[in-house]
Amino acid sequence: MFLRQRRFLPNLSLLLAFDAVMRTGSVTGAAQDLGLTQSTVSRLLQSLEAQLGQPLFIRHKKRLTPTEAAERYFRDIAAALDLVQRASMSLIANPDGGSLDLAVLPTFATRWLAPRLPDFLSAHPGVSINLTTRFRRFSFDEEPFDAMIYYGQDDWPGAEHLKLFDERLTACAAPGLLARRPVACAADLAGMVLLQLPTRPDAWQAWFRGQGAPPPQPLNGMMMDQFSMMIQAAISGLGVALLPDYLARVEIAEGRLAPLLRQGVPGSGAYWLAWPTRKSGLKPLAAFRDWIAVRMARDGEGLDDQAGTNAASIEASRMSSASDN
Repeated sequence: MFLRQRRFLPNLSLLLAFDAVMRTGSVTGAAQDLGLTQSTVSRLLQSLEAQLGQPLFIRHKKRLTPTEAAERYFRDIAAALDLVQRASMSLIANPDGGSLDLAVLPTFATRWLAPRLPDFLSAHPGVSINLTTRFRRFSFDEEPFDAMIYYGQDDWPGAEHLKLFDERLTACAAPGLLARRPVACAADLAGMVLLQLPTRPDAWQAWFRGQGAPPPQPLNGMMMDQFSMMIQAAISGLGVALLPDYLARVEIAEGRLAPLLRQGVPGSGAYWLAWPTRKSGLKPLAAFRDWIAVRMARDGEGLDDQAGTNAASIEASRMSSASDN
């Protein structure tokens, strides 16, 4: 068993003073942040330097300049303090069942996960879930997350994976836009604004290939950094959005968006739940993993049913256009 040596574990008050000085850039700022006097903060810094056996700052008159060693130490100490704070908050919020720190794609969180979380929480009242949005991958060794829901392949280093569902992409636009610019084939999209996501640079090319048509060169479009923004832009008639079926379902059903051409084409990846192997036995994670697997199996029929919903909507749109003409 690893024994903690107190000489290498400075008092928390010393570390908080050091952290505050590094964050604010001055003893004055740290004193205000901590509610202490400047002289007290200075004494705490000196005590920390004495315990570590080396200076952390170069002092010139009343100005402090961190050494390179201090910069490295701050990065590690700040991460450790964040971890202690999160652990304490988790314990206070949920002393019995534990918590799950979950990173998740923002639109997936709002459109799919959040509406279904009450089902999980009612089945597991002792567990709390802390959600943080992330667009891109990260190292589980460097971020304090227990798991991540992401889009792509099952290739997250050092992680185990649970496949949630494959993605299918449907091109959608506002009915008013389609009334002005009818689309009977993929070539009719030439010159139209194609809304795009920087994290999916090849999505439109894949969609055109799925329609058996070459993509226009260059693609004429606007960049959006989230699907939720893209959905609103499409509803407003700004262009054509390429959306995962599960995200477009509500707007299609309500008639605010209409799908183009045939049923959506397969995306280049899938949605996954990933977690570091070392946390496989975490009880809140195991409970969430089992729950989401069951929900995906239950909702899978609904995802497949979207093909029928889209096909019916397409046919209705075509019949409406024919009657208008």
